[in-house]
Formats: sequence, C-alpha cells, structure tokens
Amino acid sequence: MIHKKTALKKTASKPSGYTTLRGMKDMFGQEGELFQYIYEAGKKIASAYGFGYIETPVLEQAQLFIRSIGKGTEVVDKEMYVFEDKDGSRVCLRPEMTASIARAYINNGMQSMPQPVKLWYFASMFRHDRPQAGRYRQFHQFSCETLGEHNPVVDAELIVVAYNMLRDLGINSMVKINSIGTLQDRENYLVELVGYLKSKRSYLSEDSKKRITKNPLRVLDSKLEQDIAVVEEAPQIIEWLSGDSKKFFMSVLEYLDEAGVPYVLTPTLVRGLDYYTDTVFELYPESEEEGSQSALVGGGRYNGLVEQLGGQATPAAGFSMGIERVMHVLKKSMSTEQQDQALKKGGVFFAQLGEQARKRSLYLLEELRRAGLLVQHNLAKSSLKAQLELANKCGSTHTLILGQKEVQDGTILIRNMESGIQEVVDQKKITNAVRKLLGE
Repeated sequence: MIHKKTALKKTASKPSGYTTLRGMKDMFGQEGELFQYIYEAGKKIASAYGFGYIETPVLEQAQLFIRSIGKGTEVVDKEMYVFEDKDGSRVCLRPEMTASIARAYINNGMQSMPQPVKLWYFASMFRHDRPQAGRYRQFHQFSCETLGEHNPVVDAELIVVAYNMLRDLGINSMVKINSIGTLQDRENYLVELVGYLKSKRSYLSEDSKKRITKNPLRVLDSKLEQDIAVVEEAPQIIEWLSGDSKKFFMSVLEYLDEAGVPYVLTPTLVRGLDYYTDTVFELYPESEEEGSQSALVGGGRYNGLVEQLGGQATPAAGFSMGIERVMHVLKKSMSTEQQDQALKKGGVFFAQLGEQARKRSLYLLEELRRAGLLVQHNLAKSSLKAQLELANKCGSTHTLILGQKEVQDGTILIRNMESGIQEVVDQKKITNAVRKLLGE
C-alpha cells in the first residue's frame, strides 16, 4: 500500500508535458522587454540612415542557399533544416537572409527602382548548430543591406550603422576588417594558399584537412589552436589583391577614419560564406576576452550574388547582428537594476480606481490612442498603490488618476511622480494635457 503523501510526491515529480526542442527557447518577461528594446533601437537607426523594412518567407527553396552559400560550408553541409515538401520539392528553413534578399531583389524587379536599394529586417533564422551561450537553433538577426551601388562609402556606412547601434545599446565594440578582393583575386590567392596548406597538412585538424580541397578559405577562419599556429604563417590575401581592390579597400578605411570608428586590420578574416567579395568585417564586444569566438556582427560585400541567382550584375553589401548574442552581452555587462533602468518606457501612466472608473478608462485610453498618444496602464489592477508602483517601474514622469469622483465630475487627476503634486483637469482636455506632458 502506497502512503498518500508518497503518492502525491510521485505525481508532483512527473514531467509537466511538452517542452521546447533543444536549441529553442521561450522569450517573455524582462527578456522579452530586452528583445523589443533592441528591436526598437534597430528600427530607429535603420530609419535614420534611410533603410526601408523588408520581410521575406521563413521557408525557401533549399537550392537557393546551397547555391549562394556554397557546398563545403558548415551551414550547407551540417546546419540547414532541409526537408521534402508535400509536392516533392526540397525546401528549408532559412539559415540566413542575404540570399533571400537577393532573390527578393530579382523577383520584385527592384533593379528598376532608384539605386541603391537600402533594406533592413529583424527576423528569425534556423540552423542545427550546437547550442551554447548566446547561440540557439532558432535565432534572430537585425540586418541592413544595400544593393545596387559599388562604392566604398556604402561599406563604411554599414559598419558605422552596426558600430553605432551597439554603442546606442551600451556596448563598446571593436571592428575587425579585411578585404578578400574580387573572385579573380581569390582564385590567384587560392593557388598559393592551397600549396601552403598542403605542405602543412600533417599539422592541421581533420576538418581543416578536408577543407583544403572543399573550401580552403575556411581554414583561415578555424578557431582550433593547431590550425591557428599554421594560419599565422600562411600567405595573406591582401598581398594578392589587384590595384583596384586595394584602392577600394583603402577608401573604406579612410571613411572609417573620418567617421571616428576604430578598426583592426585582420588578414585571416574571410567570413564563412562563398558569396563574399572585397570588404569583410566583424564586430566584437571590447569587454570579451582575447580570442572570443562570439562576433556580434558579421558582414561584407557580395557583388556577385544577385547575378549568381539569375539577376543582373548587381553590387551589394550588408551586415547581420546576432540578437541573442547581443542580449547575452548585455545581461553579462548590466546589473538587474541597470537593465530595469534601460527598459523603462517613461512617459505617462494611466491609473484607475473603482468599477465605474475602469469602464470609463477604456473610452479615454482609446481617445488618447486615436490622437497618437500611447500611455502605460494595467486595467486588471484595482489597487491604486499597485498601479503607482507600476508607473514608477515604467519610469513614468506623470500618472493620470481616474476615480469614482472624477468619473462623476468629468475630471481626471494628473500626478507628478517626482514631486507628488496633483492637478485636476477636465476630461475633455485630457488629449492636450497628455500631449504637453509628452512634449509633443
């Protein structure tokens, strides 16, 4: 016979049902607020620099990425979520979005629009990667892409946008930059690089040995100590650039100097995808230890991608910022209090007291919304004290207070949250009163 207490204990220890898949996560509460905070920062800076929003399908033809990213890359060979659709076609969850942007540029006739076409997005990507701090199998990227212009100022502007967005979020970053030249420059360099790597084959990791024939540039990107020792002595691609490629790269650096963006020339930086040409760059948090593998931003120029996918020859460049990695850095560098302070919405809070006031609140909140004025509120709370605590947590400077008496009088109280001073305002004048409080 099982004792009742024991039975209850066993029942309580049972699994609670379905759980998230490995590498996936729920996002809510303060983490959800932090995610939206980063989204708003991205939206704001993208708009300031003239980028227009784009959204593409999560599901694409698998061949789009196989062709653009390239066989022999980790993404295509190991990480893509590929499966057969009901019509027999091979489709995949997008592992990145640059190829989708190039496809959208072709499909929607963007080449006939005024050039360059500047686009930004904040979207989910999917890779069967090894989950670790700041890395998930479903992850998000904020990205900016500029298509239709081959000008070093475009590359510099993209780096400036990424650098300044991180700075706006409170992250000081360092820019690592290199040039991998044109496709012809790379072909000339690869002859020299492959010869060198073959001579050092016995010292390389098993993965790098395979890459010598499949994708030798990826050897330069290895983070394994035995490979790093070999790469340090490898011929540098910058020595094999054509005159035009060197001139282009030097111009990018001059623009960065003028913009006051510090950078580190990194000869081994090649990026992991086949479509890159000329400028490539990554941004790392300054606070991270030497040798960190967690780039917050990666990008570069991809002049041949649109043509490779069947469009007209179109120069292009862009970057992607890993949102989960940025969140990881912010959580590590900011205390809970600092995070609370950063996420405070400010503005005006609307508090109500009593059933009649709650009913009237719905009308007044909608009136304010239609006037383009958004105020924080929580109608489920009935305690004035609890609502004022929420107002403080949101960083509100003023709180509108509607009680039973105010409903009958057709008035509303406005409390200054710092001084505690209150004034009575006619409900018919609430829109103008809130507009003044918000400085509009």
